[in-house]
Amino acid sequence: MRIALLGGTGDVGEGLALRWAYHSDHEVVIGSRDPEKARTKAEEYETELSSRGVDRKINGFENEMAADRARVVVLAVPAYHATDTVAAVADSLSEGDVLVTPATGMKRDENGFHYNRPGAGSVTRLVADAAPDGVSAVGAFHNLAAGRLANLDADLGIDTLLVADDDDAKETVRLLAEDIDGLRPLDAGGVANAPEIESLTPLLINVAMNNDGLHNLGVRFD
Repeated sequence: MRIALLGGTGDVGEGLALRWAYHSDHEVVIGSRDPEKARTKAEEYETELSSRGVDRKINGFENEMAADRARVVVLAVPAYHATDTVAAVADSLSEGDVLVTPATGMKRDENGFHYNRPGAGSVTRLVADAAPDGVSAVGAFHNLAAGRLANLDADLGIDTLLVADDDDAKETVRLLAEDIDGLRPLDAGGVANAPEIESLTPLLINVAMNNDGLHNLGVRFD
């Protein structure tokens, strides 16, 4: 399957790109508003994989071209760019495609990070509302430490919570998440449940910031 990571030059995009390229046979494409930046990052990811004996081709394109013909499009962009990115690539999406959003709205003050809940209720809802007809949205990969994800020497042993109103789209993302060794996807219901999941991200960051040895904190449900 072809997976387009829009904003794939950032921390979360890097981690997901490396993990899918390392652990699976899916075609990984990096997207950016700057195609040259996307190509440069894609080459860096190829070099990292090659150093581990994995020969994979990763292409980098402008976001619109990266999304074209991709079955799954991951919006690895900050929350405030999510809907703009959907609008920018809407003409590149086809009926049956799946948009995945790991974004969380946050703000920071002297006490740390806090959940900045959008008026729509969640970033996942914003993406779902912005998606073209026939394209479903899935919230996933919210609470993953980017550094841990991108470190291929690190055993994950963590969970990711999935929310979607389209069960088929959710199943597609569940299978993709399972392809990443050590990552367990769990069904958390519909998009209406996204605020509870998104709000965990600032909590985890605050715990990581205030406790030694927990900078790559993750969640595991037992």
